[in-house]
Amino acid sequence: MIHNYFDGNIEDATKVQLESIDLVKALFCEVNPIPVKAALNIMGYNYGIPRLPLIEMSSTNKETLKKAMKEYGLL
Repeated sequence: MIHNYFDGNIEDATKVQLESIDLVKALFCEVNPIPVKAALNIMGYNYGIPRLPLIEMSSTNKETLKKAMKEYGLL
């Protein structure tokens, strides 16, 4: 997206930004790094659970994250 913008491809950069809104919202629906670790675990990387005092992502938000990842093409 950034490369598109700086190369003058504003329409392409805008398209990528708009397509990623749901994913970005899902990645920030809980305190960072909880959703990022969850996303990496969903993708098959073994990043484990967050260290205390952080806890695992709620199941509702995890489903939202999975849906956003599928729609964005990460799964």
